[in-house]
Amino acid sequence: MLLDPMADALSTIKNAESTGKPECIVKPASKLIGNVLKVMQDAGYIGEFELVDDGKAGVFTVELKACINKCGVIKPRHYVKHTEFEKWEKRYLPAKKFGTLILTTSKGVMTHHEASEKGDGGQLLAYVY
Repeated sequence: MLLDPMADALSTIKNAESTGKPECIVKPASKLIGNVLKVMQDAGYIGEFELVDDGKAGVFTVELKACINKCGVIKPRHYVKHTEFEKWEKRYLPAKKFGTLILTTSKGVMTHHEASEKGDGGQLLAYVY
């Protein structure tokens, strides 16, 4: 029984990275997980990823770059103003300017760096470094 698909996806990626695999399969696929993977790809943490139809919900095949130390979901999903990112960086990231918080805003899923540049707040989804 799968309770949190996002947590399962990120733990699959983290475990595959730690064992040195070149790629992994993330299932089930969802729009939110796809958007988070796109943000991770744009930030340079993963390579290409592709949605493969398996007759059910679909799966993502993700190419790994071996540059993720840790990643995970943030529970509960805290709402954060754009002026409060530093507080959450201290809580979830190991050092300043190292790592990324991923959040969902009214303008889509983005990193906390992009959100602070645009002056947007949102709900924290995950962290990666």
